[in-house]
Amino acid sequence: MPQPVSSLIRLTALALATCALALPAVARPPTVSVSPGYDRRLQESRQAPAPTGVQPPSPSPGPRLPPRSRKANG
Repeated sequence: MPQPVSSLIRLTALALATCALALPAVARPPTVSVSPGYDRRLQESRQAPAPTGVQPPSPSPGPRLPPRSRKANG
C-alpha cells in the first residue's frame, strides 16, 4: 500500500478507537434490573406485621468525665 493510504487507515482507526473510548458506559446496576424474587421478598417484608412487645434498646448514658480545669495552660 502506498504511504498516504496506510497513514489514512491508521488515522481512521485511531479516531474510531478514540470515539469508542469517549462514549459513556451503558451499564445498569443490578438493583435497576427486574428481580422477581427480590420484589416478592420486599413486598412480604412490607406487609409483615410489626412485632409487638419488642422495643428498641434505650441508649445507655456514657461515662461521666471529671470537670475540666479552667486554668490556661496548666
